[in-house]
Amino acid sequence: MLDGVSDTSQPESRTTAQPQPLPELARDTTVERPWPVRLLSAKIRDYVARMSSVWVEGQVVEHTYRPRAGMQFVTLRDTDAEASLPVHLLSRIYEGLHHKPEVGDHVVVQAKPEFWVKTGRLSMRATAVRQVGVGELLARIDQLRRVLAAEGLFDLDRKRPLPFLPAVVGLVCGRESKAEHDVVVNARARWPQVRFEIREVAVQGVDAVREVSGAIADLDARPEVEVIVVARGGGSVEDLLPFSNEALVRAAAACTTPLVSAIGHETDTPLLDLVADHRASTPTDAAKQVVPDVAEERLRLDQARRRMRAAVSARVEREQHGLDALRTRPVLARPQTTVDVREREIAQLVRHARHRLDAALLRAAGEVGRLEAQVRALSPQATLERGYAVVQRGDGHVVRAARDVATGDAVHVRVAEGSLEAAVTATAAPAQPA
Repeated sequence: MLDGVSDTSQPESRTTAQPQPLPELARDTTVERPWPVRLLSAKIRDYVARMSSVWVEGQVVEHTYRPRAGMQFVTLRDTDAEASLPVHLLSRIYEGLHHKPEVGDHVVVQAKPEFWVKTGRLSMRATAVRQVGVGELLARIDQLRRVLAAEGLFDLDRKRPLPFLPAVVGLVCGRESKAEHDVVVNARARWPQVRFEIREVAVQGVDAVREVSGAIADLDARPEVEVIVVARGGGSVEDLLPFSNEALVRAAAACTTPLVSAIGHETDTPLLDLVADHRASTPTDAAKQVVPDVAEERLRLDQARRRMRAAVSARVEREQHGLDALRTRPVLARPQTTVDVREREIAQLVRHARHRLDAALLRAAGEVGRLEAQVRALSPQATLERGYAVVQRGDGHVVRAARDVATGDAVHVRVAEGSLEAAVTATAAPAQPA
């Protein structure tokens, strides 16, 4: 990119015999024919000078106001990456700003790159500065919230329950902060045996995202840490911007240890509150959530013992009353009573059954006698006993008419007592009615 810039300076002679011309293009340089530093710097300066002005957004990380200086210098840093640029602007432009930028502010500057030949330093010369308002910052956070929510980072099924009695609590807080004091003192007042793994980090400013994310990852890697608390004692929207940073939110989402967000800001909810497994309104509230109160737990145990003792006593007393009532019953006072009652019932049933059986037998006997008389009256034997006989041919057919036999046929005659063998000597036709 620098090959198109020609050198307008007069190079010094490398030999006393005859000056050697310097290469016009960078690709033509060699170890014997290098460019001097001034030439390379001049080419970089000329190349950078051809660049257009650009609007750049960043966070002010360094700035010292010098009232009587003609130029003001600030350093802008990217909030999501390790990248920064120095920016300078005329003091009259700086003085004309309605709100002068301070360290931690988010600003948008219109600047043109400049390369300083003497120091080899690239800087941005600003011609306009505009501070990013709180409303715009909140709008960006809301847009990021919708994106992360669509990915499922805030879903309730991702939330992990807190351990009942953690032996070691990880704490991410500011250096010598009141939030650390509130969490540690209140937790140990509730459960003196609790231990803490504390990581003191920057909780606002340009290093907050990197240091808080690193502390969460470090504590998450320790198997003895059962819950992690990220605590800060509130602050302005600008102060809490790191806790809505996408990199920090994703680092919290990747944490496998239950995470409690205790930022302590009720007006605007940082995105860390949404991705954390539990949210505490203050660091003190976080201590109450992660550590049970030993006095309260002992009181609950005493209450539970009293309730259990009362329940058992009531049950025993109720059962005793039931036993006493059973003992007073005649069946238990004289158990033979039940047998006697049943014996009388059985004897009565037996008598009733015998009476019913006798009556049934009498009716059956009478019916049998009647049927016997009918059978006897209709029986052929009875007819024979009145003097009649049954005549059968040799083939067994009963003779009902004279024409059924012929003279000389053998016939069998059955009478009431015994039978006769006879032969037909004559037949006669039946008489015709007159």
